[in-house]
Amino acid sequence: MRQVNLVEVSQQLSELIEAAMRGEEVIITKDEQLLIQLTPLLATQRRRQPESAKGLVIISDDFDEPLEDFKDYMS
Repeated sequence: MRQVNLVEVSQQLSELIEAAMRGEEVIITKDEQLLIQLTPLLATQRRRQPESAKGLVIISDDFDEPLEDFKDYMS
């Protein structure tokens, strides 16, 4: 989280906006009190990471076997 005093905001506004667009939490303070949080209106899309779910999904060996209730319908 990045906290910036209201006096410093005018000097760093474009940098603070860029940080918020990257997903960084930006808080503006006044007299050491939290005042405003910069949040982008457009949702930032993160790039998909290949194999990011690797090991999280497990498929059982009998996944493609017919269900017990439907074996009568199989030829």
